[in-house]
Amino acid sequence: MAIETINPATGETLKSFEPMTDRQVAQQLSRAATGFEELRRSSYQQRSQWLRAAADILDAETDSVARMMTTEMGKTLVAARAEVGKCAAACRFYAEHGAAFLADEPADAPAVGARRAYARYEPLGPVLAIMPWNFPLWQAMRFAAPALMAGNPGLLKHASNVPQTALYLADLFARAGFPDGAFSTLLIGSDAVPRVLRDDRVRAATLTGSEAAGRAVAAIAGEQLKKTVLELGGSDPFVVMPSADIAAAAAAATTSRCLNNGQSCISAKRFLVHREVYDEFTDAFVAAMAAQVLDDPMAETSDVGPLATASGRDEVEEQVRDAVLHGARVRCGGDRPNRPGWWYPPTVVTDLTPQMRMWSEEVFGPVAGVFQVDSYADAVALANDTPFGLGANAWTADPAEQESFVQDLAAGLVFINGIVTSHPQLPFGGIKNSGYGRELSAHGIREFCNLKTVWMA
Repeated sequence: MAIETINPATGETLKSFEPMTDRQVAQQLSRAATGFEELRRSSYQQRSQWLRAAADILDAETDSVARMMTTEMGKTLVAARAEVGKCAAACRFYAEHGAAFLADEPADAPAVGARRAYARYEPLGPVLAIMPWNFPLWQAMRFAAPALMAGNPGLLKHASNVPQTALYLADLFARAGFPDGAFSTLLIGSDAVPRVLRDDRVRAATLTGSEAAGRAVAAIAGEQLKKTVLELGGSDPFVVMPSADIAAAAAAATTSRCLNNGQSCISAKRFLVHREVYDEFTDAFVAAMAAQVLDDPMAETSDVGPLATASGRDEVEEQVRDAVLHGARVRCGGDRPNRPGWWYPPTVVTDLTPQMRMWSEEVFGPVAGVFQVDSYADAVALANDTPFGLGANAWTADPAEQESFVQDLAAGLVFINGIVTSHPQLPFGGIKNSGYGRELSAHGIREFCNLKTVWMA
């Protein structure tokens, strides 16, 4: 895939980049290895100052960075500004809490015959981050901020359709004061990733992307005995029970499904509604989805912009077409607008059956599948009937039912009466084919650390 910026709203190629040569990549790896020596010896106080400086730069450049992201992958400008703010907040979060998260952990020294015994967290070294285009700044930042605070240099292999955002990140951390080599962007294709991952200077890897990409990276990392964290997407259920606030649930369902133009791994995609409130919820949901404004993502009034790539738009269209051919009903949307760019409208599909692709596949666009369930047990069974296990939503006012959903939904994140989202304060990650390991919170910053046991006589 070419490394280039193509405006999804128009299909126009705006800027192209030559992939790095093997020599250039080797130079970046050497910079990272050298930078690691300086970064790991810096104090937590110094690293926190650099992170705060990065946050200040992001705040000052919010509008220009947001416009760059919107131009590269089509998210609305309103959403892009919010993403920049979230990245600044993550930098400040780890600047404030990173030292405490990585503080030495005392052990019972007398019990082990020591004068002093403790565990300490130490950085592993350069970490390769293979990131997707859907949240081009946030996906990279939720790795970069904790990794840098822990003392690990970052090597970013970003998606090929967001090269300007990728280059901006390297420039951001350099201007914030981090040592040379602390963060580098590798403008390379996915075919070059195996060689980089096998390089001895790379000590670990993290990937957010497809299941196939995760398996490939995990296989190489396993062969090389290198730590990995994988976030591989999901097909998140959104369960609505009779006691739920239906109006609030329908509004939240619309927000979740249309978030980032429907291109979010943790957006609700399968809406499992109890038969007692099925008609009420579905009618409200369809009305709200149909009212979403599909227009120029730079416009402040737009709710939904284009999909990021032509192939992504075509895939979504084909999944809906397949459902219709097998008897599904399109309640709103479903027709591609006749305009330049890669547009697809907010769409609701009902009467789904196991023969349809939408029954089991993740739809990466503003398309919702609504399913009717007869009981709590049926809802849980259908919610868990997926190879993925990233996020899950449940809407119910019954306290006992809320606790049951927390226990019974097979996912890395369960949100009750709210949509799944990511916060620096909470661990983020999935189970089953959604991957393993955690980002964010104290758990995320410790993923790429050596937990060293220290015993002193």
